[in-house]
Amino acid sequence: MSQSLSIPASVIKAYRQLQNTVRVEKLGNGLINTTWKIQCGEEAYILQKINHHVFRDPYIIENNLKQIAAFIHSHDADYQLPLPLKTLCGEELVFDTAHGYFRLFPFWEGSVTHTVLKTVQQAFEAARLFGKFAKKLNGLDPKLLGASIPDFHNLSLRYHQFMNAVDQADRNRKERASLLIHFLQEHAGIVEAYESYVHAGTMQLRVMHHDTKISNVLFDDEDHGLAVIDLDTVMPGYFISDLGDMIRTYTCAVNEEEAALDKITIRKDFFEAIIKGYLSEMKDVLSDAEKKLLVFSGEFMIYMQCLRFATDYLENDRYYGSSYPGHNLNRALNQMKLLQELIQQKPAFENSIAGILDNIGT
Repeated sequence: MSQSLSIPASVIKAYRQLQNTVRVEKLGNGLINTTWKIQCGEEAYILQKINHHVFRDPYIIENNLKQIAAFIHSHDADYQLPLPLKTLCGEELVFDTAHGYFRLFPFWEGSVTHTVLKTVQQAFEAARLFGKFAKKLNGLDPKLLGASIPDFHNLSLRYHQFMNAVDQADRNRKERASLLIHFLQEHAGIVEAYESYVHAGTMQLRVMHHDTKISNVLFDDEDHGLAVIDLDTVMPGYFISDLGDMIRTYTCAVNEEEAALDKITIRKDFFEAIIKGYLSEMKDVLSDAEKKLLVFSGEFMIYMQCLRFATDYLENDRYYGSSYPGHNLNRALNQMKLLQELIQQKPAFENSIAGILDNIGT
């Protein structure tokens, strides 16, 4: 096994399953955790290194997974959850003093993941699976879980961080971002709406996934959804986080790295597929008040991501990093255009949702 893959010998020795490792392949290009596929004879496994700079207490994740598994399997013993395997000592995490925390998962044979969503069916299936996951966890007391990333989707905090960045930013950066800053301040009503919904209890606090990108869904070779994966961010939150991030990342044909703003549009058929898929599982879970916030969920997540990119640009690219001058500014402008597109089409989307609700029942 190549040393360049940075898997410590202590981790390999910790698992009975890895004693006959024959091939190691690094998977994906994730920005947070590092993942490998390890072939051991006829069996394959997924090894993951947890980024403890993002997940500062990996044992919160471990406890959350135990709570999730116990609750779901007490109601549905056959539901498939990607749970870590135990070490020879019976632990679910391996800590190496020089390299950090690791855990091992079975590899789901016959499964595939997509880094880019291409079809309406993929959008429907992904939304259905994330809806099913949330439905299975409905009734689990959120207080039993910890926040693996505190304030991850706290829009009020993100806006406060943005305004601080505006106050302290370099004059040149502030000037280059002036249009963006004006837009974000002009649309601060999204923050006010979010705060009013939270304070009024319009949205129920539930256990949510919080990272519903397409690469966190397992498909078969015919694009039928199998399971959701990467449960590190499962913690207490609101449904607008999960549905909103699907709207943010599935509806546009290009991603947040696209700098040509004329390419950023929202595909109505993909939007409707997300809503149909999610409501096929969650229609009886969401309250009538929550069903009125389906489009708002997209506004919430797109606006928040725009804030985060803008803040990072104004703070000299400390968090996301930058591959070229103005990288985070372009990312923020990308999300600004996406939000403008969603707002423009909101009346049509509200009509579509009404029809979808009528067809599937409430």
